[in-house]
Amino acid sequence: MTGYGTASADNGKVKYSVEIKSLNSKFLELNLRLPKVVSDKELTLRTESSKLIERGKVNMNVTVEYTDQTAKASSINADLLKKYYSQLQQIAVELNDTNVNLFELALNMPEVITNNDDSVDDEESKVLMDAFYDAVKRFNTFREDEGNVLAGDLKKRAELILVYLAEVEALEVERIPLIRQRIEQFLNDTVGKENVDQNRFEQELVYYIDKLDVTEEKVRLRAHCNYFLKAFDSADSNGKKLGFISQEMGREINTLGSKANHAGIQQIVVRMKEELEKIKEQLLNVL
Repeated sequence: MTGYGTASADNGKVKYSVEIKSLNSKFLELNLRLPKVVSDKELTLRTESSKLIERGKVNMNVTVEYTDQTAKASSINADLLKKYYSQLQQIAVELNDTNVNLFELALNMPEVITNNDDSVDDEESKVLMDAFYDAVKRFNTFREDEGNVLAGDLKKRAELILVYLAEVEALEVERIPLIRQRIEQFLNDTVGKENVDQNRFEQELVYYIDKLDVTEEKVRLRAHCNYFLKAFDSADSNGKKLGFISQEMGREINTLGSKANHAGIQQIVVRMKEELEKIKEQLLNVL
């Protein structure tokens, strides 16, 4: 399901902004971009995202701004730098080598320069997580709003299939007489009416019509449609359940069409398939 959410949080010293975008996907595919200063929070953010977002191809971008731009600037240990430089000067004199850039060497010695952006304190971590949870909340609200629109469309199409099923039942009363008439006419034209054993004809006709009976298909299709509509009342994620139900609906519709033996019913079945195909397309957007 597509979604979008963005939020910011600050404490006067630092401001974190989180932007979340998603496209359809069967699983959670999280692409997370973090500032180096909070890189150690990646596992926490991924764990929380898997709980709160569930699935989708998600891009999450986190940015940070400090009120004091020098807050995370690297610092130089001046005393240690001087000590290294003095020692290097002494060695250079002893070796009679004055061509070496001693200051650059001293600057690159261990622990002379200290990076202050390696970690954040608990207060700053809270600012980050506040922005994250707020962004996720807005992201899920966006999804819910889209989901309500999708739910209305899916219900309408399932109800339309039930309307088509009622139209099939209305035409079914004329289906068997037409089949009987068509077979009887074929036999009369082929072998002649006087050569047809009526008793045997009736027996074969009953057997043939029994094979074309669609009562079970109608009952199951109606049950599947009603179950499909009822599934929307659940508070849990129903995307997969609705997908399975739609597959069963498709099986019954296909069988109904293959047994129809009636042009009008087959035309209605085609309209059922069109609505079911639209349902399956929309279900790709449902969690």
